[in-house]
Order: sequence, then structure tokens, then C-alpha cells
Amino acid sequence: MLDDIALFVEVVNRGSLATAAKQLKLPAATVTRRIQRLEERLGVKLMHRSARKLVLTHDGDVYFQTYAELVQQFNQAQQILGQESKQLSGKVKVLAPVNISHGILRSMWVSFTRDYPDIQLDLELSNLQMDLIEAQADLAIRIGKQPDSSFYQRRLAELETVLVATQTYIEAHGAPEHPSQLIEHNLIGLTMRKKWVLHQQTTSQSYTLYPQWRAQINDPVFVKYFVLDSQGIALVPLTEVKAELDSGEAVRILPDWKGEVRDIFLIWPSGKLMSKRAQCLRDYIFEYMHKSL
Repeated sequence: MLDDIALFVEVVNRGSLATAAKQLKLPAATVTRRIQRLEERLGVKLMHRSARKLVLTHDGDVYFQTYAELVQQFNQAQQILGQESKQLSGKVKVLAPVNISHGILRSMWVSFTRDYPDIQLDLELSNLQMDLIEAQADLAIRIGKQPDSSFYQRRLAELETVLVATQTYIEAHGAPEHPSQLIEHNLIGLTMRKKWVLHQQTTSQSYTLYPQWRAQINDPVFVKYFVLDSQGIALVPLTEVKAELDSGEAVRILPDWKGEVRDIFLIWPSGKLMSKRAQCLRDYIFEYMHKSL
């Protein structure tokens, strides 16, 4: 019905059915039919009309005065939104996990806002998986493939998980030679990972451990802090401890064994309706991840 009201206002503004039909690129018969449908819904006659001219009835004049300004405001808003969606300016909202945003993605977020100063980045970080539609977000970065088929998703990279400790801890407690010996050690765990599934790279052996935790935290960065304080062994994403491993501040435990590999995905609700600025950030993320990982 809203479309028919807008059509009625356009017909009155143009002064005839034929002119309005030409402007809107619609058949004149379609315009006539829709005006008749509107009159039937309202139960009143809005205009006396022919192909070339029209005269408003009293009810038609009241109806036009009521809606003409609203339709104009609506059209202006649509025009503004349409222009903004094609420009590299305005707000783009992204949902992302806390840990990788502080880690491997930190320089990407910073460089994007520097390279595109007219785009307002609304970055919402959470280790909880927020609803993309409910949060009114343009994009979301997720760990693991998403089951919702209504979203587009693209794999960005993979996260390897490795066992780490410090040399100080090893000197005090010894180093396990097999995953079964981990139960004898102080283990630092992630809240969302109830078990450790480990794989031997050369023999393809698997070992599953249900640890008793010395400490359990919901943030991989804080897990690393406990490890660096020589409080135990942890299974963490390699990206979180790469700098510490390179510097010797942390060391690999059971280097032939790795934890589960988890994929990083970028998801978005619609390709066709995505604004230019959201497309820009999406492509920026693709390029950054391709170059960095």
C-alpha cells in the first residue's frame, strides 16, 4: 500500500497519469490499476481522471495533503542512503573475536582506519558469538565454519594450536615425552575447550586428554600470560605465542604433536546489498590475510 500511496502522490505532482507513467517507466494501464486498487482499499474516490489530466476529489485533496510531504521525505532519505552506500565514507560495523583482534588482526584494524579516514570503523570485540543480524553488523570474523547457510562466508586462514611452556617450568617439572604424561603437569586451559585433541604429525596418531586445570580462562591471551609466568603448560594458537617462541621466552612442548586446526572465516549477510564501504573493508581483510598468513 505504501508504494501505491507514493504512486498517487507522483501522479498528482505530474498532473496526469500518462506523465507519471512515463516518468516512472510504467505502463499507463498499470498506473491506472494501482490507483483504482488504492481507492478500493480506502473506500473513496481520489480523483476524476483521464489519460491527459486529472482533478482531485475532496477526499483526494485531503489524502494528498496528508502524504505528499512524507513521500517527499522518504524519497530524499532513499536518495541520501543510496549515495552513501556508493561512497567510501560512513559507518561500517564488524564483529570479531577479542584474541585475534589483539593479535594477528591488530595492525590490520589500525591500518584500515589510517588508509580510509572517511570510513568510521565500528569494531565490536567479543569472544561470545553475537548474532550478525541482531547486532546490525556488516561483517563478522568467526573461528570455525558457520552452519547458517543464509550467510556468505569465506575462509581467511587457519589457526594451528601448539603446546607451550617456559624453560623455567621445564627445568622445575621436566618435559613430557608423550601426551599421556601431560596429566602429571600443571595445565592452563581455555574455558571453551573442555578437552585437548592432539595429533602426531608424522605417524597421524591421535590422543585425547580431558585435563584437570590449574587455571582456566576464557581468553587465550591470558592463558599465555600464565604460561609466561612459568605456571604450567597450555595448548594455544600458534599466532598468539609466535613472538615469544621466536625470542625464546616460551618453548614448544611435544613439538611433534599439535592440537586441532581451526579455520578463520569472514561472513556477511548479503553480497548484493553490501555498501561500498563494507565491500572495501571486506576486500581489505581478504588482502591482508592473504599477505600476512
